Amino acid sequence: MDTPTGPWRPPLLWRGAQLFARALVGALARLEVTGDVPDRLRRGPLILAANHLSPFDPVVLAAACRARGVAPRIMATGGLFRTPLVGAAMRRAGHLRVDRGTDAVHRALDDAARAVADGSVILVYPEGRIGLDPGLWPERGKTGTARLAFACGAAVVPVAQWGSHEVLPYRAPKGMLRAVARAVVRRPVLRVHFGAPVDLTGIDPAAPGAAARATDRIIDAITDSLVPLRPDEPDRPRHVDPGRPSDTSRSHRRGLRP
Repeated sequence: MDTPTGPWRPPLLWRGAQLFARALVGALARLEVTGDVPDRLRRGPLILAANHLSPFDPVVLAAACRARGVAPRIMATGGLFRTPLVGAAMRRAGHLRVDRGTDAVHRALDDAARAVADGSVILVYPEGRIGLDPGLWPERGKTGTARLAFACGAAVVPVAQWGSHEVLPYRAPKGMLRAVARAVVRRPVLRVHFGAPVDLTGIDPAAPGAAARATDRIIDAITDSLVPLRPDEPDRPRHVDPGRPSDTSRSHRRGLRP
């Protein structure tokens, strides 16, 4: 997709969608947002790096960002952009398409780097997928977020979230109606925390393995921010989604994890 030149400003469509997201989250659950984005970074350039728990995450994060006065452009899977109505809305809102598993994924990184350089706030999921760790802790990340930070010199703010897995199941739309009805009755608490910018000093972008080391720092920062959001669920989540597969091949071993 073409990235416009000059400082980017969120279109009315996206600002309206954030208001709708806030209302939708409020109808299904209780949203608690802690932490903040520094004033100097609020309008970009900035990279927000979030953990990925559920198909409901974009709605939760749109609402949380609205609460903090931030309107990020989301790097989203190409499948959404191929959907007739949703795809058109995503493009008009200024979001960025990522066709994973294809050569075009490199173009997405270039588009994102130009967007950040133009002053945008970009929301990315460093894990590259909805996490399949049995404990729902952040998985080992892909290096795209770190390479994006190196390419444009933007700060990376970790965004930890917890609870969205209780609203929509992994295999949504399968099982979605039952899950939504349960959420309306139980009104789970959805917690989102904006952490301090990740310290990437001391990492030379030109050194071998730099992107991997920076990625570990980003995932560590998200993990550290997630710990206080789930104090009663330090190992496994109480809510178990029977349709979510388990995969430990990409588990991220954080030394300070409880």
